[in-house]
Amino acid sequence: MSSSQCFENPPSKSTACGAGSVQEVGGLSTYVTGSPDSKRALLLVSDAFGYEAPNLRKLADKVAAAGYFVAVPDFFYGDPADLSNPQFDREAWFKAHNTEKGFEDAKPVIAALKSKGMYAIGAVGFCWGGMVVVKLASSDDIQAVVVLHPGRITEDEIKKVKVPVAILGAEIDQYSPPEQLKQLGELLSTKSDQFDSFVKIFPGVAHGWTVRYNVEDESAVKIAEEAHEDMLNWFVKYVK
Repeated sequence: MSSSQCFENPPSKSTACGAGSVQEVGGLSTYVTGSPDSKRALLLVSDAFGYEAPNLRKLADKVAAAGYFVAVPDFFYGDPADLSNPQFDREAWFKAHNTEKGFEDAKPVIAALKSKGMYAIGAVGFCWGGMVVVKLASSDDIQAVVVLHPGRITEDEIKKVKVPVAILGAEIDQYSPPEQLKQLGELLSTKSDQFDSFVKIFPGVAHGWTVRYNVEDESAVKIAEEAHEDMLNWFVKYVK
C-alpha cells in the first residue's frame, strides 16, 4: 500500500521556522502566512512528514509573498510519520491517516477561509497531500489544484475532477511513475472543453523532490524552484 519512497529523506522539524504563525483554522492547528486581508487563499497539504517541515513552510511564505493567504494545516493531529521511532508502523499510520479523512478534514478549513472573505481558493498537495487535493478537485469548493509527486491516484478520481489541475511528477517515482501520470494526463485532456490540465515530468529527480531537497545542493534547489514556479503560475492563472 505504501511506497518506501514516501518515507525517504525525512525533513527536520521546526515549530519556529517560517515568517507566519500557527493558528486554529477549521478545527486544525494550521501554519498561516500572508495577508489576512487577501481575497485569494491557497491550502497546502503536506506529505506524510507534516506541516512543520521547514522547506514546506518556506514555500508557503514564498507563495504568500505573491499575494495569497496560505494555510498549511496539521492533518495528522500531531502525529506525522516519525522514522526515528523504531516502533513506527507505516501501514498502521496510513490506516489512521487515510486520505479520505484528509479530504473531509479539509472542508472545514476551506469553509473557514471563505468565512474570512477569501472567495478564490486553490489547493496544492505533496505525496499524501496530492491524493487529498485530487479529491478536493471533484468538489465546487476550490478553483484549481496542483498535485506534486502524488501518491497513487486512480482513474476514477481523475474522472471526477471539475477544476483546472496541474500534475508535476518525478522521473524516478515508484508510487506514481511517469507513464501512469501521462495516462492520467491523457484522461484529463478528454475534458479540455470543461477545464485546463497540465502534466509535467521532471527529469532526474525522485519522489518528494519539491519539498525534501537538500538546501545545500544547488541543482536540487534549482529544480525544486522550477516546480514551485510552475505551481505558482498555475494559481496566478486560475485563482484570482
